[in-house]
Amino acid sequence: MTAGSTPRQSEAEPAGYQVAGDGWVRSARRFESPNFDARPAGCAIELLVIHCISLPPGRFGGGDIERLFANQLDCDAHDFYAELRGLRVSAHFLISRGGALTQFVSCIDRAWHAGSSQWDGRTGCNDFSIGIELEGSEFEPFTAAQYSVLGLLQQALFLAYPIRCTRGHSEIAPGRKFDPGPLFDWTRVLRDA
Repeated sequence: MTAGSTPRQSEAEPAGYQVAGDGWVRSARRFESPNFDARPAGCAIELLVIHCISLPPGRFGGGDIERLFANQLDCDAHDFYAELRGLRVSAHFLISRGGALTQFVSCIDRAWHAGSSQWDGRTGCNDFSIGIELEGSEFEPFTAAQYSVLGLLQQALFLAYPIRCTRGHSEIAPGRKFDPGPLFDWTRVLRDA
């Protein structure tokens, strides 16, 4: 893994990532969310949670995911957004369809991405996980650029923290969440970790 990635990387050619001591990936675009708080004292980061999101559903680009995580989404701009009014959520990272990496919350802090969840006999996965959103849908394949960036990001996070595994949102919130969906290539992701 290389640590010398440039601050503005090309979407088609991801470089290696490195997590700084403050929990920020310097080469990622930084778009800070207010939707986070401190992790419980002594709580190690042991889990990566993969999500997918598109706003409005099935549409990509446009910046509404960032606006949602920053509490700046115009809930009158689309019929679907009415159900998001007042919602306070975030993730640590978002990987766009083109492979651009955006970070919203320091890895040191607890992002609000998992909701009611359970893994390995523990509830409240936000306490001990890092949330990674892929711009996409449960019903559409993810892009090669997204898998490349996800693989490099996983490697950096596994080096920085005592992470034990990567799981989908559907695995930690079964019956409530279904992302990243049946078209997600788990074989590739687990191989690249």
